[in-house]
Amino acid sequence: MKIEVLGTGCAKCKTLYEHTVTAVANSGKEAEVVKVEDIPSIMKYGVMSTPALVIDGKVAFSGKVASIIEIMALL
Repeated sequence: MKIEVLGTGCAKCKTLYEHTVTAVANSGKEAEVVKVEDIPSIMKYGVMSTPALVIDGKVAFSGKVASIIEIMALL
């Protein structure tokens, strides 16, 4: 599983990344979690509001910081 956290480096983006790493660790599933900060890469997903979470190439949500529990439910 590949999980991408889209954002330009703001505080909310960093928080979402931390929540995502924690959610993956707590779920026991194997996943690669990467930060995507360059605007052209973010735009290819059609995301207009960051932070956003992409799981296996599909945008799960954008424009909010999800809780660890919300992210675990998506895994």
